[in-house]
Amino acid sequence: MYDTIKVLASQLLMPLPVSLGLMASGLALMAWRCRRAGVAAAAIGLAILVLASLGGVAERLLGPLEARHPALEALPEEGLAAVVVLGGGWRPEAPRSSVSRLNDSSAIRLMEGIRLWRQSPELPLVVTGASRDPDIAPVARGYAAAAAELGVPEGRLMVLDWPTDTGLEAQAVREALGEGARVVLVTSASHMPRSMRHFRQAGLEPLAAPTHYLTQHDQGGQLRHWVPSATHLRKSERALYEALGLLAVGWEHED
Repeated sequence: MYDTIKVLASQLLMPLPVSLGLMASGLALMAWRCRRAGVAAAAIGLAILVLASLGGVAERLLGPLEARHPALEALPEEGLAAVVVLGGGWRPEAPRSSVSRLNDSSAIRLMEGIRLWRQSPELPLVVTGASRDPDIAPVARGYAAAAAELGVPEGRLMVLDWPTDTGLEAQAVREALGEGARVVLVTSASHMPRSMRHFRQAGLEPLAAPTHYLTQHDQGGQLRHWVPSATHLRKSERALYEALGLLAVGWEHED
């Protein structure tokens, strides 16, 4: 129940639902002859939607999250217990190849994990993640199938297919590898700050390996960067979602 409430709350606090809610409230207020309040609410809703859809705003919101941990070019020579790839999304029933069933973030995470694992192939490659929907097979199994086809031996794969969120993934890795294990943590760059906090709180020693960057710092001077776009709105949503997630991690830890 807590997980459902958490997911629902995070979705309702995204810019698009908030904007539509304010504009709908504004129209209702105007219908009730509260014209000034109605216009103000609708204008605020529209402003939020437009601002969140601008590249310049979205990049400034998401950029600091993605830049918090530098990219990992090479593994340290010793002291690692595993390379860990965090779960994402996939479409297990799609009539596609194992790699193509993974969504963009999952595919890029797995590719980065395998790239790093190949530098120390004696390490286990840990793939994690389940779905909150019991009718959808765990993404960890999708990772395992794709990794096997990409040349990772079955004996080097460790599949943790029960955790449904990042906190549970950290706990699963701790149970599998032991407290204090030093692991390379592969996930999307925007998700990395929250993931690192979860893994440290679980008693692990994570080494950040961010990937799947969404910001594009070289486009700030282009006019289209300041034209409202669904792509930029998605970046703003991602930044807000991760900011809310970081707050939630802090509250859970205090409890």
